[in-house]
Amino acid sequence: MTVALVRKLLRDVRWPLLVVMLLLAAFQCLWVKITQRTSGELIPLFLGLASAQKLSPVDLEGILFKGPGKIMQTLMGGEAIQIENAMHMLSIGYVHPLMQTIFCIWAIGRASGAIAGEIDRGTMELLLAQPLARSRLILAQLLLDATTIPLLCLSLWAGNWIGAWAITPIQVEEPHLNAVVPKQNYLLEIGPFKLRLEDPVTRRPRGLTDADRAAMRERLRVEPIHFARALVVVAGLIFAVCGITMWLSSAGRFRWRVLGFAVFLMLVQFLVNLLGSMWDEAAWLRPLTIFYYYQPQQLILTGDWCVTWSEWNGGSPLVRLPMPAVLFGVGLLGYALALWTLVRRDLPAPL
Repeated sequence: MTVALVRKLLRDVRWPLLVVMLLLAAFQCLWVKITQRTSGELIPLFLGLASAQKLSPVDLEGILFKGPGKIMQTLMGGEAIQIENAMHMLSIGYVHPLMQTIFCIWAIGRASGAIAGEIDRGTMELLLAQPLARSRLILAQLLLDATTIPLLCLSLWAGNWIGAWAITPIQVEEPHLNAVVPKQNYLLEIGPFKLRLEDPVTRRPRGLTDADRAAMRERLRVEPIHFARALVVVAGLIFAVCGITMWLSSAGRFRWRVLGFAVFLMLVQFLVNLLGSMWDEAAWLRPLTIFYYYQPQQLILTGDWCVTWSEWNGGSPLVRLPMPAVLFGVGLLGYALALWTLVRRDLPAPL
């Protein structure tokens, strides 16, 4: 009976699942194209202008992300992200607010309709009239997550591979400016002698040297295989949101109430994590949110699976805690609480 219920649930979500998979893959392909445009054309232009002003890339980032730009830098992943590096730019596609929104919309929308949706539609009594224990209902939802979440992650990864295949290798395009730089000459008079000197800045050779081009090609290397590690925390985040919403759904009567409360809860956690990243005084709140444990860029760029809770120890590591363990643990806890709530509650009569 459980297998039949899982098949029924898969039939119900097959079209929304396909749409979300296409959206995830399409966005990653689009983000690869944005990375090509940014890293291959815009960044060389900015670096050339900065070099002319004797500014380092660090100084350039400080100018770009000063003031309100700090919010953008935080959304991109923080100060550790180097905008001139293609892999760093590509990793932003996994923490982009649109991606996290799609993850949460899928998880909240599916889980809110699992229990509260059936009660709201009046179909729960028909479902439980079959020889099916309430625990099997929760198990079927868990098996549905075990089937759909890997498909979502693979579609995300497929978008990385397709985009990388389409645009790599990223070619460095030197900027071609049509503006004519006015020459400044200086007249040096020493007694009866006059000597005309040209401005050394205007005589400086323009463009990138061979060493600069070699370093740029190294920064523009794209390796989608490294994104496989990030899929684990992507799956963990979706599962965690599903588990929390499933608990709310098991205690709810109307789906729209469960939807509203789950969206509010996730939005508050997202904003708290964002605020804590920007404001040191609020950083201690970050480990209390599930989004703190969603750090795919750390996995992609360094391969480090752990958070350290340094926010609770004055900036020094307190304990190394694997991010997937927390995310999947929250999801399993949510499902356990949903089971505990559902088997003990009285189901209301359909209206």
